[in-house]
Amino acid sequence: MKIAYLGAGAWGFCLARLLAENGHTVTSWSIEKPLVEILNSTRVHPHLKDRPIKDNVRFTLSLEEALEGAEMVVESVTSAGIRPVFEEVKKISLNKNIPICLTSKGIEQNSGLILPDVVAQVLGDEYRSHICVLSGPSFAEEVSRNLPTSVVLGSYDTTLALQVALAFTSSFFRVYPNSDVLGVAFGGALKNIIAIACGISDGLDLGNGARAALMTRGLHEMVKLARHFGCKQETLYGLSGMGDLFLTCSSSTSRNYSFGKLLSQGRSTHDAKKQIEMVVEGAYTCISAVQLSKRVQTPMPISETVLLILEGKIEPLEAVGLLMQRMIKEETL
Repeated sequence: MKIAYLGAGAWGFCLARLLAENGHTVTSWSIEKPLVEILNSTRVHPHLKDRPIKDNVRFTLSLEEALEGAEMVVESVTSAGIRPVFEEVKKISLNKNIPICLTSKGIEQNSGLILPDVVAQVLGDEYRSHICVLSGPSFAEEVSRNLPTSVVLGSYDTTLALQVALAFTSSFFRVYPNSDVLGVAFGGALKNIIAIACGISDGLDLGNGARAALMTRGLHEMVKLARHFGCKQETLYGLSGMGDLFLTCSSSTSRNYSFGKLLSQGRSTHDAKKQIEMVVEGAYTCISAVQLSKRVQTPMPISETVLLILEGKIEPLEAVGLLMQRMIKEETL
């Protein structure tokens, strides 16, 4: 297929590289002129050293050029940037039956919309059935080294799901279709907040037990909020929820986990983001998730406490006390 790829960050480059290895022709779009020039000239991403990309990928600053003749659109921008990007896409004639695969993970602030709903709102509801979500436990560094990876593809249409899954599937990259699109999207978005909490906990040297508790109760928070919107509980216990949670909450490769560790050292949110040098989706989504949980009256104590730290209202050690001193009640799952 001819594929338009929106976004050329490390993850976007990694998946464009995978698609190219599978024989597809990819035109990758980015607004970052220096990055596009580097990628076209060196064929290597600055964050993925020694991972050259094939010649059937070209990089462009022109969105119209990327979309021209495309048979599939894949997105890897940011959760904050997805609306403005697709507002630009809307200005260009786009086939209503074209598959649109989202790989970003987040919830839009203020609107509380999960990302596939953002895209459907911008493009029109007639595009909804062709929007799918790729998520699961995966790092660009590992996928670019052809290490075994399994992810899930949320899609409303089984035929579309198979088409998109086959486009990505390789000998080391396995894609499982799932009809619970919002469940897949919620899992990928919310686990980033819990990863920040685990990074803070490990940074404070609170032990493996504390991290295990945060992951377990964090998963409970994720399930509670997602189920309120009709998501299947088992989806959150699958690759996009529990699988991604386990990966992201215990690895220094995770931006969100590393960001949490920096916060535990007394860094401000601004300084910690600056040191990470790449987008920390959990910091953005934490605001959205707490806004949404309050709107639907579903308490999320871990996410609410992380937000207080992000806003500089409490210190990380104070947060431990707040969580440990909450009213005792029966464990529910």
